[in-house]
Amino acid sequence: MRKERSNPRPAPVAPRFVGREEHRARTVRPIPGPAGPRAASRIERQAGTARTADGDPRPAAIATNEGERGSATILATGVAAALLAAAVAFTAVGQAGAARHRAQGAADAAALAGAARVLFGEGEACAAAQAMVERSEAEFQECEVSELEVTVHVNETPNGLSAAFGPARAVSRAGPVAVE
Repeated sequence: MRKERSNPRPAPVAPRFVGREEHRARTVRPIPGPAGPRAASRIERQAGTARTADGDPRPAAIATNEGERGSATILATGVAAALLAAAVAFTAVGQAGAARHRAQGAADAAALAGAARVLFGEGEACAAAQAMVERSEAEFQECEVSELEVTVHVNETPNGLSAAFGPARAVSRAGPVAVE
């Protein structure tokens, strides 16, 4: 007669959902400590586990960083301050560049206006150059006439922080065109 063999493997059992309270009761054991919960949390940190405020276990890496709370806020504030300083610096450089271009444009226009009137004399050429600079709202510095060439010096005051570094200066020279 044959003996029936029993199945060595038990039948599969569906996993049962374990609630939070039941999980906590199974996994969190009280750690003996000489001075209550504070000493226990210190011992837990040394052992590599600690608990959150509601008693859940958490990794030691998180538990030991409690002295660094708020450090991300300080870092973010520092980064924001650095970005603000960079923005102000770039704005100042941009304003200085714009003032330099306005001064050069005014000087070029004034030199051409003076060159158009150079045949009527030095006074007439410089008066035309000065009138052109005043129309462009720049500051006329000086006008020189050498033979038939007019050289005009112009200053432009930049806006904003760039004004602290002084005016933008430009020099332009113009004369008659040689026709061959």
